[in-house]
Amino acid sequence: MAIARLRGGPLDGQILPLQPGVDDSLIVPYGEGQLVYHRHGDDRHTGSGDGPTEGLFVYVEATEDINPDPDGRDA
Repeated sequence: MAIARLRGGPLDGQILPLQPGVDDSLIVPYGEGQLVYHRHGDDRHTGSGDGPTEGLFVYVEATEDINPDPDGRDA
């Protein structure tokens, strides 16, 4: 099993299972839209005995505005 380590954006620091066939972009549902992450660098831990393969994905954009206070309660 491979994992994706996310950097930046609202999911910074999260680790997700990486589905087979994911190449350079990872699109994750978030609220009403989606977050787009791009692969950064080479995968780590690609050997058979050093744990799961790990890819780093860096935040690029959101397809919708990300509003942590949609109802105005924190204003």
